[in-house]
Amino acid sequence: QVQLVESGGGLVQAGGSLRLSCAASGRTFSTYASGWFRQAPGKEREFVAAISWSGSNTHHADSVKGRFTISRDNAQNTVYLQMNSLRPEDTAVYYCAASFQPISTTISTREGSYNYWGQGTQVTVSS
Repeated sequence: QVQLVESGGGLVQAGGSLRLSCAASGRTFSTYASGWFRQAPGKEREFVAAISWSGSNTHHADSVKGRFTISRDNAQNTVYLQMNSLRPEDTAVYYCAASFQPISTTISTREGSYNYWGQGTQVTVSS
């Protein structure tokens, strides 16, 4: 069992930056691929970014490419999402997710691939 706790959300003006953290506890997190998803009011949850457990492979949604960066520190059991040049349309609840992967480079953009989810952290970007 893995427990995930997100932090770092808040209110920021357009053009600003935030860094989200996802702290994991429980099993050996270093063998779990991770992802960030978000859900805006009235919309379905969508993929934002994913990272393999080795950290060697990442993928970002087109909507955030060049602005957001996913990374991880396995020694700290933490995954990060650095968000720069924030826009009002980035306003959403951001969720961290994880799943065990036997292959170090595996990543997934699909919600169904992830077994463990955090409670979410609110990000609000004002115009």
